[in-house]
Amino acid sequence: MGIHEGLFDHGALPLDKKAAESGIIQGYASLFGELDNGGDVVVAGAYTASLKALTAAGRNVKMLWQHDPSQPIGVWDEIREDDKGLFVKGRILSDVAKGKEAAALLSAGAIDGLSIGYRTIKAGRGAKGERLLQELDLWEVSIVTFPMLPTARIDATKAAEMTERDFERLLTQDAGLSRSVARKLMAGGYDAIKSMQDAGDGIEAVAALLKARCTL
Repeated sequence: MGIHEGLFDHGALPLDKKAAESGIIQGYASLFGELDNGGDVVVAGAYTASLKALTAAGRNVKMLWQHDPSQPIGVWDEIREDDKGLFVKGRILSDVAKGKEAAALLSAGAIDGLSIGYRTIKAGRGAKGERLLQELDLWEVSIVTFPMLPTARIDATKAAEMTERDFERLLTQDAGLSRSVARKLMAGGYDAIKSMQDAGDGIEAVAALLKARCTL
């Protein structure tokens, strides 16, 4: 599945950077009434029919990495609408290579976004010209670097239990980072990457890694 005509991603709510323990994440993948960067607003109840249809058919919404259909990284155990938006809770699978990488990036604070892939069933126009998404066919919820809706983030991240040494080994051996870069990333997350980039301090490996593996 790709992002194509009739399929859009809306909103990712950042995941709060918390200690990685069990791979469980949760947050709001979409917020009702908020204007996203594409000029869309999801109306309350937009997912009701789709969620009912999925349940009736015994199918699940997929957890993907960066909207890439070839990169499922976990399972959404709970997806529901409430007064605020579309709440999701699930598990990243550390046995999957990309899932292991995603958990490491989440734990370091390098990414924290959620975003949905869907097909528009019914839409209208608001008073200011914004598109009102009234009914959506929900396909997937992805963990992403940059959400279309900036306020869509993961509220809690518990990546697979690991010691600080285990995490450093993951960054150096699996992600191919130098030990100095890995330690700066562990200590400061995204802020560390940005400061190292501004200073020209050997950040090329991280930049290349993110460019290659974080397709937007």
